[in-house]
Amino acid sequence: MPLIPALKTLLDSLPAAQLLDPSDLAGWRAGGLVGANALAAAVVEPARDVGRVSTARVPVAGGEITVRIYEPVSSGPHPIHLYYHGGGFIGATIEEDFVDIACRERAALAGYVTVAVEYRLAPEHPFPIPLEDSYAALLWVVKHANEYDADPERVTVGGLSAGANLAAAVALKARDEKGPAISFQLLEVPALDLTATGPGYELYGGGEYPLATAEVLACLSAYLASPEDARNPYASPLLAEDLSELPPAHIMSSEFDVVQFDGSRYAERLNAAGVAATFSLGRGHAHGSSQYTKLLPEAVVWRDEAIATLRAHADDRVTAVR
Repeated sequence: MPLIPALKTLLDSLPAAQLLDPSDLAGWRAGGLVGANALAAAVVEPARDVGRVSTARVPVAGGEITVRIYEPVSSGPHPIHLYYHGGGFIGATIEEDFVDIACRERAALAGYVTVAVEYRLAPEHPFPIPLEDSYAALLWVVKHANEYDADPERVTVGGLSAGANLAAAVALKARDEKGPAISFQLLEVPALDLTATGPGYELYGGGEYPLATAEVLACLSAYLASPEDARNPYASPLLAEDLSELPPAHIMSSEFDVVQFDGSRYAERLNAAGVAATFSLGRGHAHGSSQYTKLLPEAVVWRDEAIATLRAHADDRVTAVR
């Protein structure tokens, strides 16, 4: 299938992505937030009403991070969904309307207490700090679940792009460290092999679609202290030797995307390791276009699939630490 026609029209009208400017990180990120929110206003359905939205501070090594908690209207206890935003490990924030709308949808439509995590960003905080922050948020949410009418025995993780990488790595870390039991993982357009050598880079990385190879390499240069770190399984979950005893997963990748094959390969490897994993390819989509629910009926289908998958796993319960 070709690129969705309405998506092609939009992409042709957008300015080229601005690569990270190390000399003005604050300005580069501020501009990114303004641009992202302007785009969201044009292409995303309005935010859903939820019962309550609050923020909290989570202690992490060397400081604190913010989490934003979205509670459903109905009474609980509700399952929990930790949501890690995208942005190539170097940009984006839970202040983006894209993130706010996604979290509200998970609370309003799937019935989850949804927690958006403001992990610290590279290059100031390179690997593994964003992962450590993400895992600290998991520990905090389980400890404080009762304060938000949430069930600490029904914990799921998910995210978009780099956030999906962090979600998968959090699941690995929780298994390895016998941490909180995670019942399910929802990984959307995940970047799971940070060696950036998959076939998608040759097929879709030339700049005609979002997330060109040059953008990926700029992100990885900021996130990883050395090329060797790309082979660390917590940086590249797809390269982990052992994927057994991980939570079930649903993985959704876009067709015209350099990381398309990260998703399908991870699903194959999870199934081979005895982990129930399903995979869905968003045909005609490019990286990130699954969020454009006001513009693209195909994005509504994607969103509804993600929500249905979460609802199907809402009652999955893990009562023991592995």
